[in-house]
Amino acid sequence: MKHLYHPSALDPATPVKSWWRDSKTDFPPYPTLEAEIETDVAIIGGGFTGLSAAYHLQRDHGIEAVVLERAEIGWGASGRNGGFCCMGSSKMPWSKMLKKFGLAETQTFWRSQKGSVDLVAEIVAREGLDIDKTGTGEISLAHKPDMTDALKEEAAFMAKTFGATEVFMSKEELVAGGFNSPGLHAGVANPVGFGLNPWKYVNGLAAATAKTGARIFANSEVINWVREGNKHVLTTPRGRVKANKVLIATAGYTPEDLHGDFGGRILPALSSIVVTRPMNQNELGAQGWTNTTPVYDLRYLLHYFRLLPDGRFMFGGRGGLSAAPDALERQLNNIEAAFRAYYPEWKHVEITHRWSGLLCLAQDLVPHVGAWDEQPGTYFAMCYHGNGVAMGTWSGRAAARVIAGGVEERPDFMRKAPPKFPFPVLRPLYLRGAYMTYGIKDALK
Repeated sequence: MKHLYHPSALDPATPVKSWWRDSKTDFPPYPTLEAEIETDVAIIGGGFTGLSAAYHLQRDHGIEAVVLERAEIGWGASGRNGGFCCMGSSKMPWSKMLKKFGLAETQTFWRSQKGSVDLVAEIVAREGLDIDKTGTGEISLAHKPDMTDALKEEAAFMAKTFGATEVFMSKEELVAGGFNSPGLHAGVANPVGFGLNPWKYVNGLAAATAKTGARIFANSEVINWVREGNKHVLTTPRGRVKANKVLIATAGYTPEDLHGDFGGRILPALSSIVVTRPMNQNELGAQGWTNTTPVYDLRYLLHYFRLLPDGRFMFGGRGGLSAAPDALERQLNNIEAAFRAYYPEWKHVEITHRWSGLLCLAQDLVPHVGAWDEQPGTYFAMCYHGNGVAMGTWSGRAAARVIAGGVEERPDFMRKAPPKFPFPVLRPLYLRGAYMTYGIKDALK
């Protein structure tokens, strides 16, 4: 299968040495497909999106679903992300979205994002999932003093446009709230969201999906996809699935040749994370960071970070242009250096886990969920721009409703397949140019 990155980044046999995976090791494995089977809907991808789609197809609509995952459940982005169950699945600024799509469409999109967080909370409560839930909402943080006025304007804009209840926080209020860092100067608190352990959530969602009767197959990569009459036939190394309909839910791990006309429609991008050893109360108090609410800074190549329940600290960031092992090591060193700069009182604290993964960008910078009109019986749900915990779950349910012939409130701009990038072979160069530009803007901003 063809990919844009170094083979090790897409190799199911390459272990992901994340803290999340080490935090719980006794999830039961799922079988490999070793037969020819039939189903109503075949779902390619066993992450948040694919599992949510199967869960809702079976639970809400009584439609038979089969999930095909190329590795173990949670191996991809769903098991190795930062665990931010929050809003923010588009890279298009709200002001630009208003100009391009209008107020009604933009408000619909905002409601879908808010609803996505509520949906995760509903599933977790209904199924009794243990996800190490932490914090309340999320906070965007100014990494330069002169950004304070812009944050105040943002809070006012969100209240006026969406009725949001985002609250500006001064430096003093951040410190009082347990968010002290010399590199952070003000913030805006959004009450919608929370932190979770994504490995526990994706595996808990898989268990809940299996209980509905959906069949989940791990280590069952789709290596060929053809039409035989009105059926889709998906071939894996040891089996085949005949399905009436197919949902593509592979995001940044989508092979370029998964389907003859789906290549060139997404741009995988790297994100990297480091996690410290557990810190005691004295160490946390010395820095003055004791709050577990997820936060992120306002860089174009942003950093995202949060205190975990056992006193570990997770710090992640965008950037990096190569998934070759030596290049990833350099990027992880950059992320660790950024962590040390933000938290000088923790310079002695050891890093125990370092890893990277792929998020999924669209050419038009918005998520996409719907029916692929040019390919009957084919559906898609992807492109969350690095914020797919909640939106992936919501998009899976939205895709299930579309497949079942129902209605999901979502803006029209989400309903078409991701548009192809111009000259798709140049996508790595697009990313390189964007990152160079963002790096300059971050230096000047």
